[in-house]
Amino acid sequence: MGQPAQQQTPPGTEQAMNPKPDSGEDSYQGSKRLVGKAAVITGGDSGIGRAVAIAFAREGADVLISYLDEDEDAADTARLVEDAGQKAVLVPGDLRDPAHCRSVVARAVDEFGRIDVLVNNAAYQMTRENLEDIPDEEWDRTFATNISAMFHLCKAALPHMKAGSSIIASTSVNSDMPVPTLLPYDCTKAAVANFVAALAQLVGPRGIRVNSVAPGPIWTPLIPSTMPPDKVESFGTDTPLGRPGQPAELAPVYVLLASDEGSYVSGARIAVTGGKPIL
Repeated sequence: MGQPAQQQTPPGTEQAMNPKPDSGEDSYQGSKRLVGKAAVITGGDSGIGRAVAIAFAREGADVLISYLDEDEDAADTARLVEDAGQKAVLVPGDLRDPAHCRSVVARAVDEFGRIDVLVNNAAYQMTRENLEDIPDEEWDRTFATNISAMFHLCKAALPHMKAGSSIIASTSVNSDMPVPTLLPYDCTKAAVANFVAALAQLVGPRGIRVNSVAPGPIWTPLIPSTMPPDKVESFGTDTPLGRPGQPAELAPVYVLLASDEGSYVSGARIAVTGGKPIL
């Protein structure tokens, strides 16, 4: 059984979703695994990014939340970070602009003095039934948001990251099992996986770890805002577990990769897919 059929305009908000995603607001319990760390999370207002922000804060990290324009969702996430006793910094803006990527990093350095964890999570997709239906600007937007922003953020952040720091990217099961109606998104997520594999080797000698998480179908605002209502209704029901995942079910993986417990994990790609394998 899936969700009720529903539709939003991109980027979508948690407030309008039925049911609302579980980002761990009432369930995640921290255990001091990230005490003293400062993290930047893109797309941190809702969905996976929100769950990661909540988990990081409850583990003891201060968090900068980069988001597009979903002010209400971002304010809710910031409140949850502050309720955990940690500093929350909100930075709205479009990561397609390289200058904005650099300003996100600069703000984090101003607020925290350093960056210990960079989570590249912001993404865009749109369902199109035919290649000819994909507008040129939508192709460009998908690549600029999903992969070019990661390049600019990592390039700006690395000078402020010391040995023991961690870069984490959200890729997707789609990079291995591309959905034909999400062609640009599929391509960018494959690019993210390869970017991570290469960057881990480049910065390994500096003691910086780089990994990715490959989610399967996760119930986030991206889904009702980029898929037709009938596909929203059946979303995630084709997994071996028979349902979509909740953002809270991914957060522990990001915590591991950010923490010192993951000190020898680099160049990895961790699947959280409800049973769908990745190659």
